[in-house]
Amino acid sequence: MIDKIKALLQPRPWWMNLLWFFCLYMTFIYMPFDIFTKPFERWEEIWFGYTLVGWWAKATEPLHWLIYAGGAYGFWKMSPAMWPWAAVYSAQVTIAMVVFNLLEGGKGGGPIAALISGGLFLIPTIALWRSKTRFQPTTTP
Repeated sequence: MIDKIKALLQPRPWWMNLLWFFCLYMTFIYMPFDIFTKPFERWEEIWFGYTLVGWWAKATEPLHWLIYAGGAYGFWKMSPAMWPWAAVYSAQVTIAMVVFNLLEGGKGGGPIAALISGGLFLIPTIALWRSKTRFQPTTTP
């Protein structure tokens, strides 16, 4: 069993396995909960740092779900289609974190939070951009 797990994790560096697990979590646990059980009053989605609420949020949830499912599959297979799109999506998240913190300044955000969160999310963005050669098809069982 341990050998199978090692073989499954081997094609990716540790940080990419973390991104893969995050995509799996979002695809199979969080997004189904968010879409099917969250009450109307709590419907929110964030796109490019702007918070959508109500029916606009609900209408865009399936797109987030597809993005995470595509990421989970792409990291699993180390699909060449992941480059540059994983880095591009990660860059969008980086920008969104900065914009969100600047817009939500009175709620714990602000310029310092924007710089910190933007800087943290920039790390995987750069790592993904620089990992073109890692995205080659694998024959994972």
